[in-house]
Amino acid sequence: MLPQDEAHGWGHHITILITVYWLAHGLSYSVVSRAFQVPVLSVCRLVHTGTIRIAALRQQVIQLPDAQDLDEVVLGFENLANSPIFSKCVGAIDGCHVRIRTPAGPTGQDYINRKLFPSIQMQAVCDGKGRFLNVFVGYPGSVHDTRVLRNSKIYKEALYPPQGYFLLGDGGYPCITHPVAIITPYREPVQGRVQARFNHYHAKARSIIERVFGMMKTRWRSLLFKSLEVDHTFAPTVIMACAVLHNICLTTGDIIEGPEVVDDVGLPPPCPVRGVCGGNAWRDKLAAKLSAPQVYPVELNEHDYL
Repeated sequence: MLPQDEAHGWGHHITILITVYWLAHGLSYSVVSRAFQVPVLSVCRLVHTGTIRIAALRQQVIQLPDAQDLDEVVLGFENLANSPIFSKCVGAIDGCHVRIRTPAGPTGQDYINRKLFPSIQMQAVCDGKGRFLNVFVGYPGSVHDTRVLRNSKIYKEALYPPQGYFLLGDGGYPCITHPVAIITPYREPVQGRVQARFNHYHAKARSIIERVFGMMKTRWRSLLFKSLEVDHTFAPTVIMACAVLHNICLTTGDIIEGPEVVDDVGLPPPCPVRGVCGGNAWRDKLAAKLSAPQVYPVELNEHDYL
C-alpha cells in the first residue's frame, strides 16, 4: 500500500518501523535515535516521511459505508443501545482534542481550548465496531464543535448519513435534520421518564466514539501522554496517520481496549446554537416510541431499566 521509493539510504522498512515506533511510544527523536542507532536528524526526516505516507492512505482506509453495508452498521448501534428505536442510526460523531505545544506568535492563544491547554481538534464519525468512517482534523482547540462541523466536508457536501438515517452526537452539536441528520440527547434536567430513558439509550449507543478515541490514544501514545513534539502545522498529519493505523489494526483483528474516557459525563451539555434545532421533532418521535412496549434484541439487565 505504501510507496517504497526512497531518496535516502535507510530503506522503506526502516522508515515505517521508526515512524510506527515513534507514534506508539510518544518518545522524543533523541530517544528513538538511541533505540535504532540512527542520527537524530535522520529520525526526524524518516518520521516526517513515514507519517505523510501513512496519512496519504486515508481515502483507502477511512471510507463511508456503501448502501449494502448500512444494515450491518445499523445493527451495530441497535446492539449497543439495546433498543430498536435506533434502527436508523448509522454512526456516532464527536470531537477529540490532541494536545500540542503552544504555537509561537499572537495566534497561539487560538489553540487554547476550554480545558485551558493548547490542542488540535479531530472530528470523527465511527461505526458500531469502532472503525472510523470519516475524520476531519486541523481546527484550533478554541473553535466550537458546531463550527468545526459546519466547515467539514461531510456537512457542507451532505456526504453522510444517507436520507432517512441519522448520526448520534452529544450536546455540543446541534440537533438537526439538514444537511446532515444528527440526534442529540435532551438537555438536563430532563422532563419525565421518557426523556430520561431516551438519554440513557442514546448515551449507550454514542459512547462507542468515546471508546474509539481512548483506543486510538492508548495504542498511539504520541497523542496521549504529552504535547506532540512537532510543529502545529504538521500535527494534523500525525493525527490523521494515527486514525489510518487505527482502522488498519481493527481490520486485521488487532483490538485494544482504551481507558475509560471521563470527559463531560454528568455535566449539562453546552447551550444549543440558535436556529439549528430542526431535529427536535425527530428526536421527540424517537423518544415517544419508548412509551410503547419494546422488543429488545438482547436481554436487559436489571440496571438497564430507569
